[in-house]
Amino acid sequence: MASTWDPRSLPDLSGRAYLVTGSNKGLGYFASEQLLRAGARVYMTGRSANRLAAARAAIRRRVPDAAHDAAEMLVLDTSNLGSVRSAAASVRGRGGLDGLLLNAGIVHPPKERETTVDGHEVVFATNALGHFALAGELLTSLARREGRMVWLGSISTSLTPYDPVDPQLTTGYSAWRAYVQSKIATSALGFEADRRLRGADVPVTSVVAHPGYAISGRTPGITGVNTPSAAKRFRDNLQAAIAQSKEHGAWPLVRALVDPGIEGGEFWGPRTVARGVPRRQVASKITRDEDVAARLWTAAETATGVRWPFAEASAVS
Repeated sequence: MASTWDPRSLPDLSGRAYLVTGSNKGLGYFASEQLLRAGARVYMTGRSANRLAAARAAIRRRVPDAAHDAAEMLVLDTSNLGSVRSAAASVRGRGGLDGLLLNAGIVHPPKERETTVDGHEVVFATNALGHFALAGELLTSLARREGRMVWLGSISTSLTPYDPVDPQLTTGYSAWRAYVQSKIATSALGFEADRRLRGADVPVTSVVAHPGYAISGRTPGITGVNTPSAAKRFRDNLQAAIAQSKEHGAWPLVRALVDPGIEGGEFWGPRTVARGVPRRQVASKITRDEDVAARLWTAAETATGVRWPFAEASAVS
């Protein structure tokens, strides 16, 4: 599939089940739509039931051939560990899972440091900790089907490679640093997950993918999902040479999730980094640093209280 893969014509995914976080808009919506077009069953998750309902309604309009029950809504707030545990328990009770797209996140952090109900810095919690906990809670479900998890990276990690020695940013907070550090953590955890899964003989692969520079003003207008203003359209279209739509930005994420030719530990993104068809790339050095990753793994375990059940997952395969 690697040489002939067409992001607009996926292989038949009938009988497969995927969970996508942040499905009600942006990359998560388009990834869900692309998976459903190929016949998959998708757990569409997000913080708001109303927004999820709007997204599911949009998919039913745009993918009329999809089975009526193929898109299932599930309220899941990755910034809230209680919500993560509840959603994961619901999915575990419904059988195996072929893939987990860890997409949800804060792209525009608050100007001042904020914390979640669990007491964690909100950007780190939403983008990294919640997904670490969710992946751990669903590891046995993925192992039953020799599935894959995909973590959402970012080109920002190459621009300002902050070393997240203080991932919660208890001091020195800035919106940009919070975002970049959360993405360094997300990518590093994704690569570390694959190393640990291999070491424990768990038949689950972990891949990191990024969407390039994908913006809403270059994205198709969809009622209830993406409705940028005329001014936003104008500004974003001025960046046409270096930007792409969120629909196209979802292509590397979906390929990383479903292409059987992709191996664990790989990094995927658009051909020209900012835009284009998916291709394998080299991740930023800091995200591949095993010492940084081990430190972040310990920090994530401590913050979430989740220990991945490697032995159990290996046994169910």
